[in-house]
Amino acid sequence: MSIRHGLLALLERGQMYGYQLRAAFEESTGSTWPLNIGQVYTTLSRLERDGLVRPLPENEGGQRPYEITDAGRTDLALWFATPLSRTDRPRDELAIKLALALTTPGVDVRSVVQTQRTATMRTLQELTRLKYASDRPEDLPWRLVLDAMMFQAEAEVRWLDHCETSLVRYRPAAGPGSRSAEDGRSADTAGRDGEEARR
Repeated sequence: MSIRHGLLALLERGQMYGYQLRAAFEESTGSTWPLNIGQVYTTLSRLERDGLVRPLPENEGGQRPYEITDAGRTDLALWFATPLSRTDRPRDELAIKLALALTTPGVDVRSVVQTQRTATMRTLQELTRLKYASDRPEDLPWRLVLDAMMFQAEAEVRWLDHCETSLVRYRPAAGPGSRSAEDGRSADTAGRDGEEARR
C-alpha cells in the first residue's frame, strides 16, 4: 500500500496533524503496518510539494494540521479506481531466496523451507488470535487487513509444501565448477592414469 494514498484517504475524513495521521493509520490497519512519525512528515512534505495537501496555521498546541486539496481528492479517487497489478507489488523475497538456495553450495534447501514454514505457521496462529480478539463493527477495517495477511500466510504454507514435494524429485545437473562435475573429472583422471599404468 502507498503511504501517500493512505494519508490522503485519512485527510479526506478531515484536517489532521502528523501524530493524528500516524495514530489513525495504525488504527485503520490494526497496527499491522506501523509508521514512524518521520515517514508521516516526509510524506506530507512530498504531498504538499505536489499540491495534494496544504498546511494550515498552527493550533494552540503548536501542531500544524493539514487538509487535502482538490488535486489530492482527484489523485485519491484515481488510486481507489485503479486495480493493483502484480508488477506494482514488491518482489517476492522468499521465492528469490529459495531459488538462490538451490544453486548455492552448502545450503540445505529443505532446512530453509522447514524454517520458513515454522515461522509462517507461527505468524498465522498469531494473526488468527488477533482476528478473534474483537468482533466490534468498528474493527472491520483492520480485520479485513488481518484476513488478507492470513490468506497470504496460508498460500505461503501451501507453496512451501509444493516446494518440499518438488525437492524430493529434484536432481541438480552437474554444471561447470560444481562439486559433482569436479568429482567426475577426478574419477576420469584416475581411470586414465590406471590405464596408462597398466600399459
